[in-house]
Amino acid sequence: MTTNTETDNSPLFYQANTQLPLVSHADGVYLWDQSGKRYLDGCSGAITCNLGHNHPKIKAAMKAQLDKVAFSYRTQFESSEAIELASMLADMTDRYLNKVFFVGSGSEAVESAIKLARQYFFATNQPQRTRFVSLTPSYHGSTLGALGLTSYFPLEEPFEPITNTAVKVPSPDLYRYTEATLEEHIAAVLAETEKRIEAVGGDTIAAIVIEPVGGASTGARMLTQQYFEGIRALCDRYGCLLIFDEVLAGMGRTGQWLAYQNWDVKPDIVSLAKGLGAGYYPIAAILSRGEIVNAVMASGGFQHGHTYAGNPMACATGVAIMRTMLDDDIIAKSRETGAYLGQQLHQLAEKHPIVGHVRGIGMLYGIELVQDRDTKEPWPAELNIFNKVTQIAKSKGLLIYPRRTLNGLKGDHFLVCPPLTITPAEIDTLIQLLDETLTELRSSL
Repeated sequence: MTTNTETDNSPLFYQANTQLPLVSHADGVYLWDQSGKRYLDGCSGAITCNLGHNHPKIKAAMKAQLDKVAFSYRTQFESSEAIELASMLADMTDRYLNKVFFVGSGSEAVESAIKLARQYFFATNQPQRTRFVSLTPSYHGSTLGALGLTSYFPLEEPFEPITNTAVKVPSPDLYRYTEATLEEHIAAVLAETEKRIEAVGGDTIAAIVIEPVGGASTGARMLTQQYFEGIRALCDRYGCLLIFDEVLAGMGRTGQWLAYQNWDVKPDIVSLAKGLGAGYYPIAAILSRGEIVNAVMASGGFQHGHTYAGNPMACATGVAIMRTMLDDDIIAKSRETGAYLGQQLHQLAEKHPIVGHVRGIGMLYGIELVQDRDTKEPWPAELNIFNKVTQIAKSKGLLIYPRRTLNGLKGDHFLVCPPLTITPAEIDTLIQLLDETLTELRSSL
């Protein structure tokens, strides 16, 4: 079977020179390659296809929009689709975040959030606020501004001299903490965060940027109510903004429209992507408090934009996705079916000593693999366990999403994040395939 990298003559390249099957078609939670092999999408692509594949309502809405207009430029026309989607997104926050700016990808959304924060302080006579605080490890995107916030060493290393380096602070680790209690661990992390802020000057900080639930770089690392409240208090104390990167965790993935709603600690700006377009069309957004946007607009407007920002085709797709989620009660299903997924993953972990930790919420779960469950010792990096488990799973017809837990240098985890539309019976199939995968992995070590 021909693949896109079998020959050096192919003009196409991505991140690695690996042979990939050619995709044929997809439906529901499954994809097929051109040989006819079926794959259960256990990670929603890149935690993106929240409503599965080939959804009839979304396809119909996209076709209807094509019959009207696919593209208009944001400085020449407004579209009813963009207005409607922005209103629906603001309603999602009970109008707390009541201003919306559309872009095309998660990295663009994070870039937009940090640029809005910076311009807000420039417009309000605080030009010294140029620094951003982010967690180690974390992932915020691959463009240079977003990469400057990211802490994942293999991604950062080649570009470190040209990225705008953030103030990097430790992330809570609810699995490997060494303090006597979790509360003491969170208190220590918050104290260290404040110490590093004070070291550079609290009045130089524009925003603290965090993932409310970790994504690829941390394997669904969780935070606590104590931590969220502590970070919000630090932002209020030093007069900076709180930005939540919900590119991966937003749009129902955690059992709420937005992940922060699980803890009711409110950010000033939220970035969204992935589930907003659900794999059907590229669209992303930032949601902001009106006070921030109003100050920027009064100073001459937001000095930022992209060609495809807010185009009718993207926004019509987003509207169809949100209507489908509302009509089909997808948020409740994410909570209920996600609870079943979590229960099954924890039971599977009991069977396989190689599983050190299962963590997550809603339909967003990470599984961390270890040499020794008691000591939590990770596997040597050179074994590439995270890649090996992914390839075994794929050979069995299961797609999972791998990375390394400890700043990209060691530790192995993978994400299990199927479409929010998955049924309990399909979860049973996923668990069976994952059981077979872990059994084969253990026998190979």
